[in-house]
Amino acid sequence: MVATAGSKGRAARGAAVVAGLALLGAGLVACTTGEDPTGATLTGAVVPLAAEAQASEWRVVAYESGDGERAARELGAAETGARGTFSIPLDIAAASEIGDDSVVYVVATPLGDARKAVLASVIADPRDSTAISAPGRATASGASSSTSASSTPVGLAVNERTTVATGFAMAQFVGPDGISGVAPGVVNSAGMAGNLVDPASGELAEVISSSPNGSETSTLPAFQSLVSMLAACVADDGACADLLVAATPEGGERPGDTLQAFAEIAKHPAASVVDLFDLAQRGALPSQPGLATAPDAWTLALRFDGDGQSLDGPGNFAVDSDGNIWVNNNYEYGSDPNTAVCASDELFKFSPTGQFVDGSPYQGGGLSGSGFGVVIDPETGDVWVSNYGFAAPAPGCPDDEQPPHDSVSLFQADGTPLTGDTGITAGELNWPQGTIIDDEGSLWFANCNTSTLTVYPDRDPEQARVIDGLGLDQAFGLVDNGTNIFATGTASSSVAVLDRDGTPIAGSPFTGSGLDRPMGIASDAEGNVWIANSGAITLPCPDRPEVGPAATGSVSSIDAATGTLTGPFQGGGVATPWGITTDGDGNVWVAEFSGQRLVAFCGYDPSTCPPGSATGDPLSPDGTGFSFDGLERSTGTVVDPSGNVWVTNNWQLEPIQTNPGGHHIVAFLGLAAPVAGT
Repeated sequence: MVATAGSKGRAARGAAVVAGLALLGAGLVACTTGEDPTGATLTGAVVPLAAEAQASEWRVVAYESGDGERAARELGAAETGARGTFSIPLDIAAASEIGDDSVVYVVATPLGDARKAVLASVIADPRDSTAISAPGRATASGASSSTSASSTPVGLAVNERTTVATGFAMAQFVGPDGISGVAPGVVNSAGMAGNLVDPASGELAEVISSSPNGSETSTLPAFQSLVSMLAACVADDGACADLLVAATPEGGERPGDTLQAFAEIAKHPAASVVDLFDLAQRGALPSQPGLATAPDAWTLALRFDGDGQSLDGPGNFAVDSDGNIWVNNNYEYGSDPNTAVCASDELFKFSPTGQFVDGSPYQGGGLSGSGFGVVIDPETGDVWVSNYGFAAPAPGCPDDEQPPHDSVSLFQADGTPLTGDTGITAGELNWPQGTIIDDEGSLWFANCNTSTLTVYPDRDPEQARVIDGLGLDQAFGLVDNGTNIFATGTASSSVAVLDRDGTPIAGSPFTGSGLDRPMGIASDAEGNVWIANSGAITLPCPDRPEVGPAATGSVSSIDAATGTLTGPFQGGGVATPWGITTDGDGNVWVAEFSGQRLVAFCGYDPSTCPPGSATGDPLSPDGTGFSFDGLERSTGTVVDPSGNVWVTNNWQLEPIQTNPGGHHIVAFLGLAAPVAGT
């Protein structure tokens, strides 16, 4: 847990994302109220969407997972009645061991089925306890939890929608033995499923069906096409076999059932695209039109806009130990794009499922158009935000409202500012961008205007030092690879490499054909460094230098073992890369400033990539990348503990210069190997 978040962080997670705690709470009530514990039950209904499918004669099994060291544990099982209803007596001995870091899910299989056509569901909101009952215990609505055979069933819906939602949102934790993983990732993933489908009704959830998603992007029809694939399978033996074949990853094992099949599609979305699209046409449901043509890849991406009136130019991310998403911001929000905006004075905290939490947005602390620099202190949970002083280009922000460009702000994990109205200015900060805390606890800043680095040893501004003469022009990105500090120079097309005391190592800076106006820089767990070569970008800090013609973007890497610069690597839809990050397998994810796409490359462990892959090979489709019509110009990207890849909509596609900022952050669900938060 984040040290300063304490119980508040646990409460926020429990209120929004824990997928199995309603079941836990009911099980514990049954154990502690003096009632017969054998009376605790999980109720719901299997309600297939496929017209040919019967609701009766399904076997439904409830499981608990979250330990990470073992497979899912069975809690109980039952068969459905004539209307698909079920009531599962819970194994209280097992249920009583469920903790805050567990999830509970159900899997339904037709009796005697040999096609592995399973349906699955998780509970997305722990406050909705209608799925659980115990003798004498009231439901969330206050009514008796017992349900007569003739009454309308309440509880957990299980259908094709809930199955696809579970498979995609929990993709990184689904395997041959069910769902297994560790918190907070597995818990947050279950909550993300509730953004796709309401588990109580089995209907589309509000997030996917309304603005800024709904009819505004392709995600809803893509989801409905995926649901149609499963509907075809549920109705027909041949379609089900075809689904399992099409979902088999290249060189991998065929999925054992349909839940695992959709997890594999989520993790390998560019495989068998046309075959899966054709299958969707076989199961198409008239009530839910899907995609008209096959996509580039079967990704599901959701947009989030907080309160709908604050985000304006989100720049970059930091993820805390609970999986909350922290976002800095460039511009003050302006509803009229023709009215010039000045620097933002807000910082945002999103829950792992994309909603504002803990009073977000936060103000004060000297925030001033914070650009690209945001980092979480791993010891305290405090959040440092560098103030670049972004404001709209000319005619832009009035002269008397121009923001400062020389400070850093500090906030507690609950959003309380710890700095005053001018922030901290020690160390000659000057249009700071990249901001990191190294493995020894020192805080580093890249000063774009002076091409210097500032370091606060032990995060102490009174010890501030300025490091110059590094061969950088427009210092931008920073990373600690566990051994050295690396800094990009965008205008100089260079990367400086320093010891922890700030001394450049022999051979620093790197220059040459492998680097072209680099922006973001990232390291994998083994210390291999990856660089996003924009090929085009220079920055107004405050002036743009003269540079050569724009080139096609790329990524490059520096081998941790040899110190060798390799690349550039192209393909996969890379065009103008800006932000860059690595996932839990060491594979590389790139935020694109053009092209409405996310790009991926194989990292230093090709065994985690498709057979025949080598380091630097593209994993996203050539030409398009993982395209999404809900993306704009992206700058920051990060992988969270659930394996979601987040990107910023930083600038609009056709930016009006008085107010060019975008207004969303975007999550690609279950796409990458999870990464623990800070």
